[in-house]
Amino acid sequence: MNWKPDYSKKFYIRLFWTLFALPFVTLFVIFLLISQEAFGPMPTFEDLENPENNLASQVYSEDGKLLGKYYYQNRSYVDFKEVSSNLVNALIATEDIRFYDHSGIDARGLARVFFKTLLMGRSSGGGSTITQQLAKNLFPRDTTTYDTQIAYATNLVLAKFKEWITAVKLERNYTKKEILVMYLNTVPFGGQTYGIKSAAKTYFNTHPDSLRVEEAATLIGLLKAPTRYSPVLHPDRSRQRRNIVLHQMNKYDFLSQAQYDSLSSMPLGISYEVQDHNVGPATYFRSHIRTLLTREKPEKANYGTYESYRKDSINWANNPLYGWCNKHKKPDGSNYDLYRDGLKIYTTINSKMQQYAEKAVREHLGRDLQPTFFERKKRSSNGPFSNDLSQEEVGRIMNRAMKRTHRYYVLNRQGLPEDSIKESFHEPHKMKVFSWNGLKDTVMTPMDSIRYYKYFLRAGFMSMNPMNGHVKAYVGGPNFKYFKYDHVTQGARQIGSTIKPFLYTLAMQEGYSPCHKVPNVPRTFYINDSTWTPKNSGPSEKDYEMVTLKWGLTNSVNWISAWLVKQFNPQAIIDIMRKLGIESYIDPVPSIFLGTSDISLYEMVGAYSTYANKGVYIKPMFVTRIEDRNGNVLATFKPRQSEAISEQTAYLMVNLLKGVVKDGTGIRVRYKYGLKNAIGGKTGTTQNQSDGWFMGVTPNLVSGAWVGGEDRSIHFNNIRLGQGANMALPIWARYMKKVYSDSTLTPMVSKQDTFQPPASFDYILDCDKYEKLHPQNESKGDFF
Repeated sequence: MNWKPDYSKKFYIRLFWTLFALPFVTLFVIFLLISQEAFGPMPTFEDLENPENNLASQVYSEDGKLLGKYYYQNRSYVDFKEVSSNLVNALIATEDIRFYDHSGIDARGLARVFFKTLLMGRSSGGGSTITQQLAKNLFPRDTTTYDTQIAYATNLVLAKFKEWITAVKLERNYTKKEILVMYLNTVPFGGQTYGIKSAAKTYFNTHPDSLRVEEAATLIGLLKAPTRYSPVLHPDRSRQRRNIVLHQMNKYDFLSQAQYDSLSSMPLGISYEVQDHNVGPATYFRSHIRTLLTREKPEKANYGTYESYRKDSINWANNPLYGWCNKHKKPDGSNYDLYRDGLKIYTTINSKMQQYAEKAVREHLGRDLQPTFFERKKRSSNGPFSNDLSQEEVGRIMNRAMKRTHRYYVLNRQGLPEDSIKESFHEPHKMKVFSWNGLKDTVMTPMDSIRYYKYFLRAGFMSMNPMNGHVKAYVGGPNFKYFKYDHVTQGARQIGSTIKPFLYTLAMQEGYSPCHKVPNVPRTFYINDSTWTPKNSGPSEKDYEMVTLKWGLTNSVNWISAWLVKQFNPQAIIDIMRKLGIESYIDPVPSIFLGTSDISLYEMVGAYSTYANKGVYIKPMFVTRIEDRNGNVLATFKPRQSEAISEQTAYLMVNLLKGVVKDGTGIRVRYKYGLKNAIGGKTGTTQNQSDGWFMGVTPNLVSGAWVGGEDRSIHFNNIRLGQGANMALPIWARYMKKVYSDSTLTPMVSKQDTFQPPASFDYILDCDKYEKLHPQNESKGDFF
């Protein structure tokens, strides 16, 4: 029996419908399998609600200004109300004109791509909607490398299908406005700039709600290819791309023809500023906060000295900000990540006062001190080092500096012999180097560049409110990008005569009057089998006369300080310094009054603030609260304080410090800078003029400045230029003049502020009047 195929009409109908339905059934099965995660995981509803992104943590000043960010990707979020309509219109006109009409997948767009691009071979743009692009940004495709083109194509198709499904889920769970702002918050704009808030700041120094039409078009144009259309790297391409976006806006009636013609002829108007850790306000401060927040629990095995381990262990236990990220956990049980979790850190810094402090450092070092130092050192074969050093000593210093460089570290890790590494440091290279007049293009060897940078004097400055411990300004050096070392908290240097008020504090606490008289004569200390007699810095018209303690501090006389050490003892002075917040090691020796111990500027400002705060020590404070990305408060911080000295002693010390500025070593505050309000202060100069200090005390603001070389052997050759009054005092004076001139800061600090005496204060501070009432007020022993 012969079988014949049935070619009846029904057969053809069934065949037609089978073939017609097959693609749809196949797609259905594929989508079903994808939704069941047969081809890999899909975003869950929880994932959609909480998409994981690297969100930059932001650091704010007390007056609400953004100081900077910590990030792996420079990304910050904005709400839809913070986005300019120009931006939304440019995005929709360029990327997805039917955005408000589809539910995540644009069928017309896909059809256009299929017929024009695939069948006709003509470019017609992509078929991805904004929602699909958002899905790809939030949940990136698999980046696995495949061996065959077929495997690669299959993976690409599956990834596209996954994006379709995710896009539909996004449309079901979010409004159109939410999708638009999520997209703008996640897209890259080149470099480390992610999200529209960072892009608006980086390229136009503005906020997304203030973007003009042409600016919005430039940024939307970047999305196609951030490097190719970068307005910084390729301005002509960027302008052409911007005009395409403007054309699209004109095409879809977001712009009139006249507006398009006008805007398309405009220049880009870029105000580009890289948003990174090396630039912006308070760079040293931001770096210090980052270090504090991310510190790990101290392990003894990781420390070279027990003292460092002890100090960090105390900080870990007592300072809530120290290691905060590693002490606190998120709801999922993991530690907070400063670079990804979008924390908001609210600091005590005042943005205006910070600006004035940075400007004061820049003006004094850049305009006055550094040019003078260059002039003095350029003719010296040892420059910038002291002529007291031999060439061998200079060579050892330079060799140590070479071994601290990143270049040396890399070459050493590569296993290069020491001779080869040193040889490479003597090969000339083209480079850009820092100068106070801007970057300089030059050719020099790496070793020469090390020496070149050693010519630059360094500085530290900190200012705080003595009543609550809030640090208002913090400058750790000349320029954070080129001089990373922080001379506020990281560095500690000899403090010279700024230690002397601590001796006088002990005397006032023990009942001495500022007007008490002592003989101004040399004092000899017997140490083991030897003797030591300290000298004054210069002759005085009152040598070998009876002088008041007030005169002794006003003129920073070593003989009077030596007398005080003999009345008490070095350990008693250390004890009072500990009460005033000094934590650094201090050698308990008779020479303590020369300030030979290394102490940080941070500690010194905190200690001097005790005088203005009526005897109560408050530890300097940097951060008031930390919030999560949604504004929920995670931690608040309050000042730590303790009663260090009596209110009466504090007021007596204020009187003594005022005398230094009125008649003593700090007098140029008045005659040169014209500041004649309630001010106390103390200068400090160390051996060979290696360190210059000035500590300034006003009723509501206490500030300190230090200036010196990177190495102690880098200094002025004479005391006239190298003393604290010339090195550091001008920074403080310039800063205070700017603060006093800003009327918006008047509620916080003004020239009208006065030091208030304690209740029932009965000390006589006029020494002429005091002497009449106390004619026997003299310590005559040990006169000769």
